[in-house]
Amino acid sequence: MSSVQPCGVSDDDRRPPINDLLEIAQRGLALKPKRLPSWLFYDERGSALFDAICEQPEYYLTRCEIALMDVHAASIADTLGSDVRLVEYGSGNARKTHMLLEHLHAPVAYVPVEISPEPLRQSVERLAEAFPQLPLQPLCADFSKPLRLPIPPRAPRRTVVYFPGSTIGNFENRGAAALLRKMRNEMGDAGGILIGVDLKKDPAVIEAAYNDRAGVTAEFTLNMLARLNREIGSNFELSAFAHRAHYNPMAGRIETHIVSRREQQVKVGRVNVAFRADEVIQVEYSCKYSLEDFAALAARAGLAVLRVWTDPEQMFSVQYLVRASTVTR
Repeated sequence: MSSVQPCGVSDDDRRPPINDLLEIAQRGLALKPKRLPSWLFYDERGSALFDAICEQPEYYLTRCEIALMDVHAASIADTLGSDVRLVEYGSGNARKTHMLLEHLHAPVAYVPVEISPEPLRQSVERLAEAFPQLPLQPLCADFSKPLRLPIPPRAPRRTVVYFPGSTIGNFENRGAAALLRKMRNEMGDAGGILIGVDLKKDPAVIEAAYNDRAGVTAEFTLNMLARLNREIGSNFELSAFAHRAHYNPMAGRIETHIVSRREQQVKVGRVNVAFRADEVIQVEYSCKYSLEDFAALAARAGLAVLRVWTDPEQMFSVQYLVRASTVTR
């Protein structure tokens, strides 16, 4: 029987009380330019839409990372070593994690950290069935905040923070370095970070991934407004807004905006928010890196890149980081 810690929604949960969400929305929409935090995407509907995005033919990221894991999961497991506690940030459906767990040597525990309780519950159920001997310790929490990790069932040789996908790219450089420093603290002296990093490539390929022909990404983006309507009683008319994502080559990132199709006013609590025609709300960045870019970012966080694995087409990478002080020159 698998050891599964019950998933009670902790104080760290990223679903703030309604008054807090109202304040977050009002504050972000008062900025110039307007901004809303990207975690607003991931209510239950948003999480399901993101899974659908990953199935779109233009969305190379998931396909390339799975191809990479298919070829290199055993090598990655050998690099991590035995008796690892695996802590995954933003675990979602844990498909890539399943591939890694198949090869890990005597893992101590798997700690999925996920903001959406229902996807977390479902993935834990699937993994409990696939790995009945593996202790599972799910944590419903915001991984960007300090985490209270559960006590492992036995002492691990090392804690490895697993951050697949390309979520590190959703943080600007300063925020990405701060998150890597937080991971470094949580992994301890002997630990490591196994992280997915999307690589720079033809901008047309990148842009297509965030503007799929089926319109799933557009629906995902606008779901943020539907969530505000539902949870704080706003009156965004979704048809009056559009999704826009373009690649900024100077910054090396996709910039995603919600665009007002016309001049309009939206009620957010007791505040009326005015929009000009074509005015945007900035909702997400997705940074792309060269191997040199990412090594420099890791160094800012006191980390060094020990190993890099790429998919056969070299579109995507998984990198293993350790404390810079542990790497012999």
